Amino acid sequence: MKKRNMLDERQEQALLRIEHNGFWLLWGGLLVAMMAQQLLWPGEPRVMMGEWVVFMAASLYMVGACMKNGIWDRRLKADGKTNLLLSLAAGVICAAFVFFYVRRQSPDFGTAAVVSGAICGVSVFLLCFAALSLMAKIYKKRTAALESEPDEE
Repeated sequence: MKKRNMLDERQEQALLRIEHNGFWLLWGGLLVAMMAQQLLWPGEPRVMMGEWVVFMAASLYMVGACMKNGIWDRRLKADGKTNLLLSLAAGVICAAFVFFYVRRQSPDFGTAAVVSGAICGVSVFLLCFAALSLMAKIYKKRTAALESEPDEE
């Protein structure tokens, strides 16, 4: 059964914008909710299992769909500088989160919180940089393949 599109071009664009904003609101909200749950109920990963599954499914879908269609980002380039800055931001955010998490668990161990935060921050930075660099390479290869395909019109 073929479904007929009842929207005109303006409505179609508006719907795409609404869906885009809704997805990123959902994604960011799940991320914040998981971080808050981890701070409020430490050591209870079951509390956030549902959010984690939905968050990871949405993330994997977006990465897979974007790579399949040769899309990196609307504003960012797939280059080393961007990967470095994004990885650094992820590392700093993770380091701060772990620092406050450990500090909240044991206020007497300030040094442990700093060391834990630093180790986590460096690890996340390295993993993010490696993952982004690999994805940029895949993106460039896929884009080249899509551009070399003849147009089907």
